[in-house]
Amino acid sequence: MPSLPTPGLPPHSDLERALHHALSEPGESATTIERAQRLTDVITRLRRALRSSIRTDYPWESLPMAQVELLQTLAAAPLRVGELAARQRLAPNTVSGLVGKLLEAGFVDRQADPGDRRTARIALTEAGHQQLRDWQRAHERRLADALESLSPANREAVMNALPGLEQLAKALAGAGGTPVSPPPHLPPAAQRSTQQPPSEQR
Repeated sequence: MPSLPTPGLPPHSDLERALHHALSEPGESATTIERAQRLTDVITRLRRALRSSIRTDYPWESLPMAQVELLQTLAAAPLRVGELAARQRLAPNTVSGLVGKLLEAGFVDRQADPGDRRTARIALTEAGHQQLRDWQRAHERRLADALESLSPANREAVMNALPGLEQLAKALAGAGGTPVSPPPHLPPAAQRSTQQPPSEQR
């Protein structure tokens, strides 16, 4: 993987050094596994910090990420459980359990499948759509605040890393055989830079 360019950044930027260390060319100081380990650690801590930092204001943020991802997938169109399982790369019985919890919460409901009345499709309710809108806005606000707290150099390093991280997400999706698309409820500007995160059941 090529190094991520960060034009104009001073050499003392801690974040720039971390990004180059995590994503540098093979043959430099870090091994491929070490770079992957560091990147995995940073992504995991970033996700955990983001979710935990907004739970005080948004108690529903305790909703497991696996359920959020189902809501994101269903925002485009209703799907059968089997189709959901294929999209999320989960076992059908696992998806059935997640759908059951979303049904209890009122975020989804069952609809007759026009193509086969013997089966049902899972669709978002208005409450489910609102949940996604609130979820997205809460994360955007928290990330915006965190970005503003960084130095200009580190903030620019984060933004310059996005194209490379997007390509990394595409490479991971290609290895799994299923494309990863931005959540359909996001505005177009956010869709260009946002990838759906991997499942995180809790």
